[in-house]
Order: sequence, then structure tokens, then C-alpha cells
Amino acid sequence: MRRSKGTRQGTRKILRKDPSKRGLIPINRALQEFEEGEKVKIMIEPSIQKGQPHNRFHGKIGEVEGEQGDAFVVSVKDGDKTKEVIVRPEHLEKMD
Repeated sequence: MRRSKGTRQGTRKILRKDPSKRGLIPINRALQEFEEGEKVKIMIEPSIQKGQPHNRFHGKIGEVEGEQGDAFVVSVKDGDKTKEVIVRPEHLEKMD
């Protein structure tokens, strides 16, 4: 069988939800606001594909650089480089 080359390849375990948490998320999660310079954790919400970052950034901690439309620009360290990832608020969690 030919190997899949989709953007969600290899995410069978990463994008799996607990059976009790299946379904849509609370609306408050989609309406979250973040300030510039705030630390956030990228946690991909598998039930919402819009504004989803690449799965290599799942679980990474970054800093909000600004807004871009409904999404936020988050700078994340990826090895030695700093990368800017555009992510919608459903896939972000505040770090305390």
C-alpha cells in the first residue's frame, strides 16, 4: 500500500481524544484572548481542523508575538531555530 503524505500522517496517538472528552469543545476555548508576550502551550484540538498547526508543534511552549485575523502568531523553538506558527485559540492553552 502506498504511504500517505497528508498533513495528519503519523498522528494516530497524538490526535486521539479520551472517550469522555469526545465531541465539540466549549465555546469559551474558541474565544480565548492572549496578550503579546504571554507564554502558551500548543495543544492541538483534533475535533477542529481549522487553524491547526503542524503536528510537530503539539505540546510545544511558545510566546505570543501578535494576532493575525482570528489566529495568533506564536514563536516556538524548533531545535536551534525559532519558528513562527499561526494557530487559532482552540489549539492554545495559557501557561501559568
